[in-house]
Amino acid sequence: MAASCCGVKRQKVSPPTTCCNGSIVHPNQKNHNCENNGIRKYYVVSTEMCIYCFDVLYRHLHNSEPPPSPNFTNDAFPIFVTWKIGPNKRLRGCIGTFNANHLHDGLREYAITSALKDNRFPPVTRDELPRLFCSVSLLTHFEEAADYLDWEVGIHGIKIEFYNEKGNKRTATYLPEVASEQGWDKIQTIDTLLQKGEIGRASCRERV
Repeated sequence: MAASCCGVKRQKVSPPTTCCNGSIVHPNQKNHNCENNGIRKYYVVSTEMCIYCFDVLYRHLHNSEPPPSPNFTNDAFPIFVTWKIGPNKRLRGCIGTFNANHLHDGLREYAITSALKDNRFPPVTRDELPRLFCSVSLLTHFEEAADYLDWEVGIHGIKIEFYNEKGNKRTATYLPEVASEQGWDKIQTIDTLLQKGEIGRASCRERV
């Protein structure tokens, strides 16, 4: 179980793109300060958020009452919840929003939405619960980038907006860890992101 937090974001031209810094917070770490390139950042994300997502999903699948409000902060952030499964941690669902949501309600909503309504996968079942892994991504400090290569693999997540051949506007998103996990360079990442944009949904993508 891991939690991740996105920091700086940038937007691009040709096609328009957004990128954000990301750092992994492991289960034995709490809220903390750290310094990156001389910039001190405070991470809100915590393992308790992942535990809360599990509790929400478990109760939903068992037709139980939602869990009580958690003790972590209820500040508002753009949120993504990712589910993976099995020893290889194969992607099982990932959906989020770039609109700021208060964490208690937002995590409750996207824990269920990402598990049950990611149209790339069938809904998660009760039997899969013991094999699931959860991560929570909070996005902050969005910035525009100079061009489509103005970001770093393994450091930034990116969001692009473009028009397809039919003139329809599309958007697509990768969280910071996706490109490095897949072994992609910048060009491969942008290329797969453009392909992903045809899905037309705010979800994260990995090879499955």
